[in-house]
Amino acid sequence: MITVTNLSKSYGKKEVLKDVSFILEPSKVYGIVGSNGAGKTTLFRCIAGLESYNGHIHADRTPLKNYLGLLPADPYFPSKLTGEEYIYLLADARGIQVTDLEERNIFQLPLREYASEYSTGMKKKLALTAILLQRNRYFILDEPYNGIDFESALILTSIISKLRSLGKTVLISSHIFSTLKECCDQILVLENGQTGKMIAQDAFDELEDKMKKSAIGKDIDKLIEG
Repeated sequence: MITVTNLSKSYGKKEVLKDVSFILEPSKVYGIVGSNGAGKTTLFRCIAGLESYNGHIHADRTPLKNYLGLLPADPYFPSKLTGEEYIYLLADARGIQVTDLEERNIFQLPLREYASEYSTGMKKKLALTAILLQRNRYFILDEPYNGIDFESALILTSIISKLRSLGKTVLISSHIFSTLKECCDQILVLENGQTGKMIAQDAFDELEDKMKKSAIGKDIDKLIEG
């Protein structure tokens, strides 16, 4: 379980997160939605221990960062490091020895090529493979479906379901609402750096309709002329 209480984060005078509070339980998949700039990625970085913040984050495994796998929206890889070396590096950081890597390469990545030269989708799949092989307890996936092919998206959905069945805690952001509807048990709404309600599955359609009305309500005639 991860408990976030009154978490706030500012960059200078700009307040990105304000008194954010929620609880993430084991064996559940949580989605998070919000417009660009709402603070989703900053929130993820705070939970992962990559940013300082005000407030409290508690977990039943400590230190939390040693049990958490973070998939960034745009994974970074050092030059001259192969995919295979990257996986071994992250596994070694957890004291884990990875064997039979070729059999575990379900995304069929060219592991002996430099990771920095991978396509966007391949980078995302490599980073995901690495944090899965770390045997983490918690997972934060920032826009995991962006840039990957249809077959890989199906595999990813199955992976998320498997993590839930293994008692893991998963937090996902996605601009593709249908993926959240399919994967998540609850969805957290983040607006202007503040948390709204935690939405249960039976209210997903209502949330989607609300988001559509908000988007369609924009005056697109001001942008597109006849």
